Amino acid sequence: MSKKVLILSGSPRKGGNSDILCDEFAKGARKAGHTVEKIRVAEKNIGYCRACYACRDTGVCAIKDDMADVMQKIIDADVLVLASPVYFYSIDAQLKTLIDRTVARWTEVTDKEFYYIVTAADGEKEAAETTVACFRGYAECVEGAKEMGIIYGMGVYEKGEVRNTAATSDAYEMGKRV
Repeated sequence: MSKKVLILSGSPRKGGNSDILCDEFAKGARKAGHTVEKIRVAEKNIGYCRACYACRDTGVCAIKDDMADVMQKIIDADVLVLASPVYFYSIDAQLKTLIDRTVARWTEVTDKEFYYIVTAADGEKEAAETTVACFRGYAECVEGAKEMGIIYGMGVYEKGEVRNTAATSDAYEMGKRV
């Protein structure tokens, strides 16, 4: 059965290491017959949650930007791929902002398969633990969420450096197993 796969590429660096792994995952998922859309979060106009809680009464965020469209895609997806480079042992600001903004309709995000893509200059997976914990924290709030896999692109800093690692083929193969 074909699934809707939504990849949220948090990297602010187009063609950066985590963005490359997103593309490889997408190739694999398409090869397996799934519909795939990748959103480069940094290219969207998504403001910070202001904690005004207008959404509590209306279910609609008071901020008028690109988030409403992205939110509907999150709700409609069967599979969510969250990707981020490790910044100070956590996810980057772009993806964190998007996750925080799902508060307006978070109860509508249900029954998702989650995949995580993490890249870091540090070569040890321990450096990515907090980043993965952030992803898991979001998934923990999603009713019916299932963690399906993690791609670690470790020891990569220079743009494109991940192409020389096993993480590239791992991302493609994981995408094929969606």
